[in-house]
Amino acid sequence: MAAGYLRDLIYDVGMHKGEDTEFYLKKGFRVIAFEADSDLAASARTKFSDYIENGKLIIVEGAIVDPSYPADTVEFYKNNKNTLWGTASPYFAERNITFGAESTIIRVPRIDFADCLAKLGIPYYLKIDIEGMDTVCLRALLQVEGRPAYVSIESDKRDFEEVAEELEILTRLGYMRFQVIQQTTVHRQVIPHPSQEGVAIEHVFNRGASGLFGKDLPGPWKTLDQVRDQYKKIFVDYKIWGEDFGLAQKFFPLKVVRKGLSILLDRRIPGWYDTHAKHSSELG
Repeated sequence: MAAGYLRDLIYDVGMHKGEDTEFYLKKGFRVIAFEADSDLAASARTKFSDYIENGKLIIVEGAIVDPSYPADTVEFYKNNKNTLWGTASPYFAERNITFGAESTIIRVPRIDFADCLAKLGIPYYLKIDIEGMDTVCLRALLQVEGRPAYVSIESDKRDFEEVAEELEILTRLGYMRFQVIQQTTVHRQVIPHPSQEGVAIEHVFNRGASGLFGKDLPGPWKTLDQVRDQYKKIFVDYKIWGEDFGLAQKFFPLKVVRKGLSILLDRRIPGWYDTHAKHSSELG
């Protein structure tokens, strides 16, 4: 096993409305959930009060940022249009403005993620989805002993070199097999029976959820070279169809085609992707 992880523990970094936290709890896991938006955190405390009371859920409120951040509180951009777009990254906040989605700045506690890992334990599965700050969490793993068996992050879609850096950090951490999951298809995922992760349940994934993980992913697991090649093809789609920088933005007919294809395929074109990684110790 990957040394030091707790088999019954999952970290949900970027809890949002608890779409993933609910799934993990129903599967029988203990969950430590991280959320910077104080309103979302308060709502989750009400929604999951029973799990909090019985010790199955801990909510850590605040923003995970680089350890060099010079203050104990962080400027967090609470998006006024889409709560999924809340971010501690000024760049992401500026990008959101181009979509007509401005933010309100609030101050939230700064979270030292490496310190949380050391004090709260290494999870079996680490799900990361915090706009613009995913690699901060990966780098924190370099500072502690132990590795999650599985990790997932929302991969960058602006720059292939950013994805290459994400994969480089993952390999330094000992992750050697990968899957790339189109996130707008997650609502169609079906939990396998029997499930290899937690107890058997019936569950329908909401749009925006991260979905299946670990041994329940449909596969196949790919090597580093294979997943790099896959992302090279994905980035060709981004350059053509990307909503914030693709060529389709310059030509109205292409935008119509993209919308039509999205409806026909029941997924956004080109969409966005999570990278799931399996630690070398799990290869068996």
